[in-house]
Amino acid sequence: MDAGETWQEGTLEGRTLLLSGGSRGIGLAIALRAARDGANVAFLAKTAEPHPRLEGTVFTAAAAIEAAGGEALPIVGDVRDDAAVLEAVERTVERFGGIDICIHNASAIDLSGTEDVSMKRYDLMQDVNTRGTFLLSKACLPHLRRSAHAQILALAPPLEVSPAWFGRSLAYTLSKYGMSLCVLGLAEELRDHGVSVNALWPRTLIATAAVANVLGGEALTARARRPEIVADAAHLILTRPAGTVTGQFLSDEEVLARAGRTDLDHYADAPAEALAPDLFVGAP
Repeated sequence: MDAGETWQEGTLEGRTLLLSGGSRGIGLAIALRAARDGANVAFLAKTAEPHPRLEGTVFTAAAAIEAAGGEALPIVGDVRDDAAVLEAVERTVERFGGIDICIHNASAIDLSGTEDVSMKRYDLMQDVNTRGTFLLSKACLPHLRRSAHAQILALAPPLEVSPAWFGRSLAYTLSKYGMSLCVLGLAEELRDHGVSVNALWPRTLIATAAVANVLGGEALTARARRPEIVADAAHLILTRPAGTVTGQFLSDEEVLARAGRTDLDHYADAPAEALAPDLFVGAP
């Protein structure tokens, strides 16, 4: 990241975003932050009906996006489904006239070791995390190349390959680093096409359904920050002029610091020293 420049807050007014996920958690927080600028937000997500363990649906999310000031296009579908992804891109372009920003937020997680993880779960993580990132990017590329504000952003970890993470949860780590490799490759492939491609990852755990239901329940959620910290960092990245920042693996804290925001206490109820680091940050 450029060491000397202070990043200024920009706007996403009038720009069109297409997200994978978006009905809750980090994806919804990113969508709501863009909506406050007056952005168009299309999102592909699976939850059409209320779920006992998952808050919100694509339709409640769309209502919240429009209440925040944006235009919403909720699309029920699965990022693993080629036809559903292509349809989401077509519907977004038909509704809004193009695509400026592609965000890879949908993710599947299972931290089981190699002997314990089922191949069904392995395939799910590979298909959602790595393949989904590749597929949605591929489908959006013709439209991104026509945009003056083209950005791809993946919620993917830094490419600091540590044997400890692979040894702890090989299947999941392969799938998340697959997302990171997509960022690395696309950034280089598109460097001369005016399309910025970056990864964003939180320094601490974020209070999402995955943390509550998979990682550690209420005890760990209490040591997590709210999704708005990632949304605010994403907003700063996405409002940079296209092509000026690309191929970067950024943390939410460093992006906010670049804009002079170092007091992050309002993103969490727990004191800073009690916050839990996210996966792929520090030691397992």
